[in-house]
Amino acid sequence: MFFCESVGILGSLVTLPSMSTWYGALNKPSFNPPNFIFGPVWTSLYFLMGVSLFLVLDKKLKSKKLSITRREGVKFFVFQLVLNFLWSFIFFYMHLPLLAFFEIVILWMAIMVSILKFQKISKPAAYLLVPYIFWVSFAAILNLFIVILN
Repeated sequence: MFFCESVGILGSLVTLPSMSTWYGALNKPSFNPPNFIFGPVWTSLYFLMGVSLFLVLDKKLKSKKLSITRREGVKFFVFQLVLNFLWSFIFFYMHLPLLAFFEIVILWMAIMVSILKFQKISKPAAYLLVPYIFWVSFAAILNLFIVILN
């Protein structure tokens, strides 16, 4: 779980300096949540991601096929975590919302593959990632509206 929360901490290091400056000055859609919502939501999502990963890694597997699936799932999971941080870096540090939008679409696909792979190993692990993909879907819509409005 600490692994996932660490990614969140790194992301916050590139996000927080821009929240009241660059991000605060952007035109945002009316459905943009207040800034204080993001911290608790992301903390909860990173926790759920960590539990999900733990369930997959802790599962005793009896077949080689499932073992390969787990290895692939964990690779996609780590890949999506890297993309998760990269989105924060591109959007908040580099101030490139259009590039961040294209990146978040790739992130969404990596999360979906992780869910599908994890589902074959542990259904609860897959279900724990559902709030994450919902939030990233919402974030992608926000990202797109910020591109359009700015």
